[in-house]
Amino acid sequence: MGTWRVALSPEAEADLERVTVFLARKSPLAAERIGLELVEVIFSLDTLPARGSPMRGRPGLRKVVHRHYLVIYRLHETARLVEVVRVWDGRLDPAEFRFS
Repeated sequence: MGTWRVALSPEAEADLERVTVFLARKSPLAAERIGLELVEVIFSLDTLPARGSPMRGRPGLRKVVHRHYLVIYRLHETARLVEVVRVWDGRLDPAEFRFS
């Protein structure tokens, strides 16, 4: 068990659901596998929260890449919290990327 807490924003939760629903239309097995992989990547940030690279032009945000997906998060050092703000399909237009 890690020393940091991991929390998903409502947007990140919706993103994760969108990814799995989209994939399930083509292959329920792939949707389950990739969904579980993304959840594993997200919650593994509890032990190595700074392993993601900083996002260019997005101060305070970091990213971890898994397949075509970016797990985008920020660290709250004093609270020892990893806040996952989005799970973004890297094949989409980056101009569409928004976070709260």
